[in-house]
Amino acid sequence: MKRKTETSAGGVVFKKEGGKTLWLVIQHSKHKGWTFPKGLVGDTKEKESMEEAALREVKEEGGVQAKIVRETPVQTNYTYRFGDYLVDKTVFYFLMEYVSGDPSDHDWEVSDAKFMAEDEVKKTLTFNSDKVAFEKIATLQRSS
Repeated sequence: MKRKTETSAGGVVFKKEGGKTLWLVIQHSKHKGWTFPKGLVGDTKEKESMEEAALREVKEEGGVQAKIVRETPVQTNYTYRFGDYLVDKTVFYFLMEYVSGDPSDHDWEVSDAKFMAEDEVKKTLTFNSDKVAFEKIATLQRSS
């Protein structure tokens, strides 16, 4: 089986509402998994930075504008099968704060996007790599 590598960037977006912290999660249209907005770095723009890609994906898949509040991303790695390939994927998630927009304004790659409380996010996320990344990011957000 052939192998290839991919690098993606995304955002774990929070907003404060009524004294609570809510987090943005999305459901992928194709595989139906619940995750965070992310996508390939440089797939639409040559020499795109990780930060640019992460902000773009949050807008496209999450329907919202956000700002990066921590410059150092949390890195996660996993391998998945795509056709005849094993893909070694690295994802860089940035902690972001909601600025504006509506999660229902997402693109076709996403079937649902919404904000939810931390305990609900932990129960909803599909992939272990996202659960590990979220634990790290939620801890960083609480300590900032």
